Order: sequence, then structure tokens, then C-alpha cells
Amino acid sequence: MLACMSVSEILVARDHDAARLRAARRQGEIERIRRGACRAVPDGGTPDRSGWSAARELALDRARAVSAQLRTDHWCSHATAAVLHGLPLWRLPTVVHLAQHYRASSRAAVDVRRHLLEVPAEHRTERFGVPVTSLGRTVADCVTTLPPLEGLVVADAALARGLDVEEASAIVRCRRQGRRRGLLVLDLADAGAESPWESWLRYVGHWVGLPRPQTQVPVTSRLGRHRVDLGWPDHEVLAEFDGLVKYRTGAFGDGYDADEASIAEKRREEAITEQTGIPLLRVTSKDAAHPEAVAKRLLARFPPSVRRAARRNPLLTRPQ
Repeated sequence: MLACMSVSEILVARDHDAARLRAARRQGEIERIRRGACRAVPDGGTPDRSGWSAARELALDRARAVSAQLRTDHWCSHATAAVLHGLPLWRLPTVVHLAQHYRASSRAAVDVRRHLLEVPAEHRTERFGVPVTSLGRTVADCVTTLPPLEGLVVADAALARGLDVEEASAIVRCRRQGRRRGLLVLDLADAGAESPWESWLRYVGHWVGLPRPQTQVPVTSRLGRHRVDLGWPDHEVLAEFDGLVKYRTGAFGDGYDADEASIAEKRREEAITEQTGIPLLRVTSKDAAHPEAVAKRLLARFPPSVRRAARRNPLLTRPQ
């Protein structure tokens, strides 16, 4: 059998004996992740590879596999580069995005999307041993090609990690396609968004034409200091995304009590409302399928003058 395999070790078929690879797959030591490439399975067997984190791990390992299989210059780019940089995405890429200097042949793999682009030296870096576009270049690629909500999720997280917005904007200004949308998304980016869902809620506000909100609004109540995800203090509006996972017993370990978490959250909300006089608008992931309803609820909190002034920007498409 194959010896000394570590977790997520990538094995390229051409570099190994085919019979030994087949035997290792039968024994559950490796699993196929794309044509001509496998990855090692941890000792103890295949782990539970369900859920978002497992899908993200698979996207990363497929990028590593494609890179290991290629013998020509390439750089993982766009959403694939975002995965390699550890940035959250609204949707994980279903293909591996590559920036290369040549066009794909008619026999090119269907799980690889090649972009005929120049990648200057200052836009190159490496992650997990894989050549990848720099953080600024990655964000520029994402905000000019992805739907604006998805671009905003990437830009928000990158900004929180030190993205040079001027650098990314300069790259976007050189683009022929997606330039106006990309610059708008970069302008709307906010490092205060602590999750893609918080970016989604803020995007709904931008989508319907509300004024720019404040993120992580500080409130001090009788229970201590709090931060509210989103707010328009001048208009006495506060909104939060409520992650339902925290109300599931054991969600954060065996000792986690969902009932206690629910009670604590209710006390926190009551204390914030008591201190500010503002009832919190709460939104959950179940509301994502109906952004118009969320927008209506949000608009209803504002005075008539703000509602009348709200205008949708055609560059901001419906969140979905």
C-alpha cells in the first residue's frame, strides 16, 4: 500500500503505480477528487465530509490537484483564489479558475475555467504551495465577474484582512468589463461585516437604496457592552442577522446548551431595546429566499422621507 500519506496529501496518478492506487482506493486510504488525482484519507477512515466546511476543503484540494497536474505557468484566480486566501464566499466555485497565457485546447477538462489574462509579478503570490493571484488582484477579479452580492462578501472579508482598496480599485479601473459594478462594490465594502450573512443583510439595504449603514454599532446596557450587526442610528434603526445554529444543542461542543443560548440572546435583545428604545429587526437564513420581504420590513422602520428617497441602483442585482 501507499505509505506515509498525510491528511489532504494530493496524489497525481501519473506519478504513482496505477495498481497501487486502485488498491489504496479499495482500502479507503485515498479518494478520487478529480480526473487523475486523489487525496489521502486520514487515519481512521473517511471523515464526515458533509456540510459547508467539507465542500470548501474539497474546492481547495481540487485547486491543489489541478496545480500539481499542470506543467505550464498558471495562477489560481477569481473565486478559486479567494478559497486559497481563506476568504468566505457566498457560493463556492464549481470549477477551478486559472489565469494563464494561452487558450485551452478542445480537450480541456470541464472542471477547469481558464482565463486568458496577464498576471504581472506584483499580482502573484503562493498559498498552500499553489501559485495564486495576490489578495488585491483576487478581489478585483471577483468584484468584476461575480454578482455584486457575491463580490461584496469577498470584498468585506478581504478588507477586514488588510486589503488595500486603492490597489484593488486601480486594477478594476483597468478592466473593460465589470468596471462600474466592481468599483461600486469596493466602495460599499465594509470590514465590519463578520460573516457572509451580515454582508447579505447590508446588501439588501443597499439594494433598495437606503443610506449607508454603520456596522457593529456599539450599545452599552445594564448587561454590559454589545455590538449590533447593522444600524442607522440617525434614523433609530437597528438590524441583526440571527444565526439559527446557535440555538441547536451541541452546535459548539458537547457542553453547549441551546436553551441557555436562547435565553441569553433574549435578555441581550431586551437590554439593548431598553437602553436605546429601538426594537431590533432580526433576520435569519430562512429569509434569504425572500429578499423583497426583508427589504419591505427594513424600509418600514424608516421615516417616510427616507422611504420616498430610496432608489434602487441598477448595478445592484437582486440578492439570491
